[in-house]
Amino acid sequence: MGGLSSERLHASCVAIGGRAVLIEGPSGSGKSDLALRLIDRGAVLVSDDYTLVTRDGGQLTASAPATIAGQIEVRGLGIVPTAHQGAVPIALIITLARTVERMPEPQTRTMAGVTLPVVAVAGLEASAPIKVELALRMGGVQ
Repeated sequence: MGGLSSERLHASCVAIGGRAVLIEGPSGSGKSDLALRLIDRGAVLVSDDYTLVTRDGGQLTASAPATIAGQIEVRGLGIVPTAHQGAVPIALIITLARTVERMPEPQTRTMAGVTLPVVAVAGLEASAPIKVELALRMGGVQ
């Protein structure tokens, strides 16, 4: 059961195959850059920099605040209009880190009573978008 509630997170978000991936990290850590590279590989922008996370019953969905929907900040170019989609079920949280454990233990985070897998990725590495896609397919670290 459970009613509708939402929270605004400092995170970018893309949809891959109809499932949302939240990308979190401090300002300047590469959230928008990783989102842009995932979009280049076929993902769809949900939200850049800030994401609304809404719980409806037992599911969390991601969408953009109305003021930034369909926009992504591209460092050196500014704000760029981009195709987007909203209200996508969240499947994975990516945490951007400078260094990543070689063989990490599985991590999860509970948000609004819903547990989600969390994977740390060095967001500026060339392989980061591929690692995000693999983590999504695997359901997080196994």
